[in-house]
Amino acid sequence: MALIEIKGLYKSFGKSEILNDINLDMEEGKVMALIGPTGSGKTTLLRHIDTLDQPTRGSIFFHGEDICRLSSKEKFLVRRRMAMVFQKPVMFNRSVYENVSYGLKVRSKENSRDDVLHTLDEVGLTGYESRSATTLSGGEMQRIALARAMVIKPEVLLLDEPTANLDQKSASAIDDLIERLAHGGTTVIIASHNMTECRRLANRFAILVNGKITRTGRPNDIQLDRGQYIGFLESIDPSDKT
Repeated sequence: MALIEIKGLYKSFGKSEILNDINLDMEEGKVMALIGPTGSGKTTLLRHIDTLDQPTRGSIFFHGEDICRLSSKEKFLVRRRMAMVFQKPVMFNRSVYENVSYGLKVRSKENSRDDVLHTLDEVGLTGYESRSATTLSGGEMQRIALARAMVIKPEVLLLDEPTANLDQKSASAIDDLIERLAHGGTTVIIASHNMTECRRLANRFAILVNGKITRTGRPNDIQLDRGQYIGFLESIDPSDKT
């Protein structure tokens, strides 16, 4: 059984259809890449998996249970088993340590200093614990956001454009972290337009265009047709247009 299975998922805002008949399954301990241009529905799909949004119709099964049919309290409990890192992470105006330990506090878990420090070491920020999080660079903030997600040891990690607008060094550091998490058994779902990055990290692709999944498969199975996916191709870096 797939860890996550999405069946006939639709999402509309008024007359605008954001997601159109999404059918997808995701295996435990694998990396799934949701590839598509800006506005294709990637972030919306992640928010539905994280139970932040309710679909117009359709189902999302997590461990065989349709989380779209749960009560607000039950969805909250499901959400605690996942972690989502947004494209533009929000830092609390507190120390790096307090930012990373926040997730442990709200889950009423023991705030283990060793766990926080170990996670900071994993993201390459040893010695940063007393620094103000809001004064750091974009790449450092993204690593703090990842550490905040990692320290709670989620079953599923949802990443929305994790390396967008970062310099090459910071992006490589984030990619290395994702790779280590995947090797450690965490299920990772990445929403991105960076084809090169996702070919390296993902076990499976799903390509979204205008709210529809147009192709799924392993990275080496997917070759984009310039005519059919011109909107997608124009949205990625020239170096990725292969």
